[in-house]
This record gives sequence, C-alpha cells and structure tokens, in this order.
Amino acid sequence: MIFILAIPVACIAWTVTKEAVFKEIRDYCIDRSINCKKFYKRKFFYLFTCEYCFSHYVTILILLTAPHHLIYDDWRGYILSGFSIVWIANVYMSLYNLLRIDLKKQTIIAKKEEKDLPKD
Repeated sequence: MIFILAIPVACIAWTVTKEAVFKEIRDYCIDRSINCKKFYKRKFFYLFTCEYCFSHYVTILILLTAPHHLIYDDWRGYILSGFSIVWIANVYMSLYNLLRIDLKKQTIIAKKEEKDLPKD
C-alpha cells in the first residue's frame, strides 16, 4: 500500500517543485526563500522549491485523506508510514529524473546526428 501512496506524493511534489506549470510561483518562492528577513518565512518559502521537503507535507495530506499505518496500530504506525512513503516517493522521483536525463541525452544525440546527415 505504501508503494501506491508514494506515487501521488512523488507526482505532486515533482510537479510543484520542478515543472514549468508552477515556474512563476516557484521563482517567487525562491526569491522569498533567499530575501525574506525572517527565518521562518525563508524556510516556509523554501519548502516549495525542494521536492524532498515538499514531499513530507504532501505525505501528511495523503495520510490525512487515506490513513495507513505501518507495523503499529497507533500514532507510531502513522509516523513510520509517513517516513516510508516519503522515502519511496523520493526513490520514484530520482528514477524519474534519471529517465528524463537519459531521454534528453538521446534527443540531443539524435538531433546532432540528424544535423550531420548529408542533405539530398
């Protein structure tokens, strides 16, 4: 079950912190995380720029909507489940990042080879 719950966590965390659809908001958060005078404000805005940090908060929301505990039937089970989901989600995001880098590399190589082909 935690492997399934980690999928939306990874998807949401990656989309908010990396994809172009949230670029303007992310740029604003980056600026605020550097230039705010208050420590807690800098840390609050930093959360929206780091997929690892943001995945903790997404996991909390996921566990509130789809409660799942691991090993223990009380609050300890929810804490174990939360950290396990965060870890698995970050493994998913790392694998996705490696896949994207490989695809981008292949695209660049294909464009270069296409450019080097003799013209008819």
